[in-house]
Amino acid sequence: MYPSLHDGDLVIASRVDYRLHAVERGDVVILKDPQDPSRDFIKRVVGLPGDRIQIRDHRVLVNGAELREPYVQVPWIATGDWPGPGPQDSALVPGGSYFVLGDNRDHSSDSRAFSWIRQDAIDGKALVRFWPVQRVHVLAVRPR
Repeated sequence: MYPSLHDGDLVIASRVDYRLHAVERGDVVILKDPQDPSRDFIKRVVGLPGDRIQIRDHRVLVNGAELREPYVQVPWIATGDWPGPGPQDSALVPGGSYFVLGDNRDHSSDSRAFSWIRQDAIDGKALVRFWPVQRVHVLAVRPR
C-alpha cells in the first residue's frame, strides 16, 4: 500500500464500521489473502457492487469516468490494462462484492490478480496509522 502504508506500519482498524454503514469507495480495508487465508492483506476499495471497472493506460475508470486517486503518488507502468485486451473491455462488480487495489499498483497483489472480494471476506476498516509515531496519519483520503 506504499506510499499510504509501509511494511511494519501499525494501524487501528474497526470491525464495527461495516455493521453500521456500507463499504465506501476509497476505504482502506483489511482482508484475508484469497490465495493464502493465513495472511492478511490491506487494500483500497475502488469498485462497489454494480460498478463497471476498467483500467486503460494506467488509469482506473469506474462506470466510464476516470477515478482521480491522490493516494497513488508513484507512476505505475505495469498492468496498464484490465480486464485485458479483447471484446470484454470492462467488468461488472457483482452484488455483495468489491474491486480492491493496492496503492503501489506495480507491486500489488489485488483484484487484478484474484478478482472480486466478497463483503464477508473483509475483516475491518483501517482508520489510523499510529506507528511509527512520526508518521501518525488518518487514512481518510478519498478518490475524486
